[in-house]
Amino acid sequence: MRVRLSGLQRWSHRRPSIHEVLEMTRKFISTGAAFGLVLTLAGPAFAGANDYAFEPVKAEVKKGDDVVVSVRLKHKATGKPVTDAVIIQSRIDMSPDAMGEMASPLTPVPSNEPGVYSFKTDLSMQGRWLLSIAAKVQGEAETVVGKITFRATR
Repeated sequence: MRVRLSGLQRWSHRRPSIHEVLEMTRKFISTGAAFGLVLTLAGPAFAGANDYAFEPVKAEVKKGDDVVVSVRLKHKATGKPVTDAVIIQSRIDMSPDAMGEMASPLTPVPSNEPGVYSFKTDLSMQGRWLLSIAAKVQGEAETVVGKITFRATR
């Protein structure tokens, strides 16, 4: 009666031959190469937050109450607007003019243009206002973050 032994059991009582060592090495290297190829080819499928950008619809706005600031969210590779993003955080302040403590509340308002996200706010002073915004895009694990500067004029 013959007993079959697994690979590790076979080698537990003897040293592997050079041919067995070379065969194991070849299998290890080819498996690693195949795994590396899969990761390289799958890279574009795992697009990240850096594949998207916020841009101002109009960078210069009038100062005052109930001012509407709007940003467009685009997919960089295609240039297409992203219409299904969910805004999870937004803030506007005067940090570009070294007055970060001067913030104003934002209220989302509907937009008729695809991929445009608008907010009503009070821009009480002339100067540069920074809109910090974070959004979740469908199908993306990472949060898309943007910082857009608006200039409030008279």
